[in-house]
Amino acid sequence: MKNLLISACLLGFECKYSGGSNALDGEKLAALKESFRLIPVCPESAGGLPTPRPPSERRDGKVINKLGQDVTEEYRKGAETALYLARRYGCACALLKERSPSCGSGEIYDGSFTGTLVPGDGTAAQALKARGLRIYGEGELEQLLSLSKTEEQ
Repeated sequence: MKNLLISACLLGFECKYSGGSNALDGEKLAALKESFRLIPVCPESAGGLPTPRPPSERRDGKVINKLGQDVTEEYRKGAETALYLARRYGCACALLKERSPSCGSGEIYDGSFTGTLVPGDGTAAQALKARGLRIYGEGELEQLLSLSKTEEQ
């Protein structure tokens, strides 16, 4: 069974910036557990940020929270932890929270805190992609599961 790095909030861990989670529904979670050994990570928590915490967005190569504080270093440390776990467990891909400043892949918020989306990656997603991991967002779960089933055959 292959290992899958996964955003801890998608598993129901209450590590979302607001203190909640982004838990997948039970059916989707069960399907994932049938196909993968799940390796949870929250890069933001791993980088030393508290829960709850002010929301953050990427802007001009940095990560800034809504209070105007630069939290880039914490996000960088969290990305290093995600990389370590991916290497340690031999993960070839990851299922990460879409649009997150750490986990978003392909599309993130623009740093204005207005809900505006722009092309880009979160810090952890960017680091994982640079090391060759394929990143999926929760909206691509069916694609990830079908790929897994194809590889088993």
